[in-house]
Amino acid sequence: MFCELGRFIEINIYTIKSSNHVATLVTPVSALMKGEIMKQLKSDDSGFTGLEAAIVLIAFVVVAAVFSYVVLGAGFFTTQKSQETVYKGVEQASTNIQMIGNVYGLSSTGSTNIDEIKFSIGLAPGAPTIDLTGLRIVFSTATSTPQTLTYGTTKSTTVFTSSCGGAMQQNDQCEIDFNIADTGVNTKMTFELRPAVGASLPFTKTSPPTITTTNVLY
Repeated sequence: MFCELGRFIEINIYTIKSSNHVATLVTPVSALMKGEIMKQLKSDDSGFTGLEAAIVLIAFVVVAAVFSYVVLGAGFFTTQKSQETVYKGVEQASTNIQMIGNVYGLSSTGSTNIDEIKFSIGLAPGAPTIDLTGLRIVFSTATSTPQTLTYGTTKSTTVFTSSCGGAMQQNDQCEIDFNIADTGVNTKMTFELRPAVGASLPFTKTSPPTITTTNVLY
C-alpha cells in the first residue's frame, strides 16, 4: 500500500494469504523514479519461502514415486519367478499319463509265446497335451535287458505305434502297440512310460499260465 508523506512515500507490504504485515519502506519520491524501491523489495525474499518448499516437496515426491515403482517391479518379478518355479516343480513331480483298461499280450503263434503288447493310455485330469514323439517306453523281463522303444509308424521291438498319432489330448484314449521278443508263460514284465515332461509311469505285469492268441496280463 502506498502512502505519500510529503516528499517521501511509505510502502506497507502484506502477505497475500494471511494479510500479515511484512515490512514498511519509506523512501524519497526521487528514489522511486530511480528504481531503488524495487531493489529494497527484491532484497526481502520472505515471499518466496513457500514456493521453494513446494518445489523441494515435489522433487521428493517424484523421487519416492520412482523408487517405489522400481521396488514394486522387482517384487512382482520375483513373485512371478517363484510361481513359475512352483508350477514347474509340480509339473515334473506329477505324472500326466494314466493307464486305461487292461494290458494285453498277443501271440502270433497262438499258443507258444507272447510277441506283441497292446494297452491304452490317457491323460490325467488337468494334464496338458503330451507329445508322444518324446515318449519313451522301457520294457524288460526277468531274463532280458531293458529295451527302450520310441514313437514311430511301424511297430517293432524298438518302435511303438499310437492310435492317436504323435500327440495325446484330453479325453483321448491312445492304444499303444509294439512287439517284444518271444515271452513264455508266467513271465514277469516290467514297463516304464517316460514322457518328455512329467514323472514316469512304471508298472509290472505277468503272462498267464496258459497262452492263447489274446491274453490279459495280470
